[in-house]
Amino acid sequence: MATNSLNSLLHHKHSLLKLQPSESTLPSSNSFFLKPTTSISSSTSTSHLSISIPSSSSESRPSAVFSATSATSAAPSSPQTFSLDLLSQYLSDQNFRQADEETRRLLIVLAGEAAQKRGYVFFSEVKFIPDKDLKAIDELWRKHSNNRFGYSVQKRTWMKKANKDFTQLFIKVGWMKKLDTEVEQYNYRAFPDEFMWELNSDTPEGHLPLTNALRGTQLLNNILNHPAFEAEEEEEEEEDKAAGESEGLKGLADTSKTLRNRVMKTDYSF
Repeated sequence: MATNSLNSLLHHKHSLLKLQPSESTLPSSNSFFLKPTTSISSSTSTSHLSISIPSSSSESRPSAVFSATSATSAAPSSPQTFSLDLLSQYLSDQNFRQADEETRRLLIVLAGEAAQKRGYVFFSEVKFIPDKDLKAIDELWRKHSNNRFGYSVQKRTWMKKANKDFTQLFIKVGWMKKLDTEVEQYNYRAFPDEFMWELNSDTPEGHLPLTNALRGTQLLNNILNHPAFEAEEEEEEEEDKAAGESEGLKGLADTSKTLRNRVMKTDYSF
């Protein structure tokens, strides 16, 4: 019987030794620890909160650990797809308000994943938009507005009528309105109520689509100077060159006519 008691005591001592933690796992002081950790995957977001309370007893015992776990399912955002079907439908129905919104969405899609997550396009991301896609958007706007709406129309106005001055462009396309003051002043229209969502004789050329320029003109500048519209710029240069040559020939003809009149005029001064 004494042998059985001794064996039982040894077994109990051996069990206590197995429960004792190593020194490396013991806290340096008797304090209350909050250890929030967050692990995020593409499908779930899980937060763990571990509370470790070291024992104040003189005996070395394992610390008590309480774990609270909360998991919330979050479906990964799928990349948006590019399709002109909806824009074409809106423009065909002359629903220019929705067409403007869809154009903005398409530019975000074309600018890349970062723009999609952010919800808007940085001016530095315009270069990532493929030429053919931006040109296709512009062609739809021109087709359904009798060549009065579109980025290329805005570029032509910016170059020919505004001398590449954005304030003058905003006035020409109607993004700014004249104030009723003694001194000529203009202010930005309030979005969306003060903009023109119908195509009529009073709607300025290039009024749509809109580009937010309240924080600067870099985004619009990069759109208008996109390689998709280089052909329009070359055409404008050719037209200006041809007009200059025509003016030069007209001036030369006028000069020749004046000289001829001077030579042929009879002199009765004698």
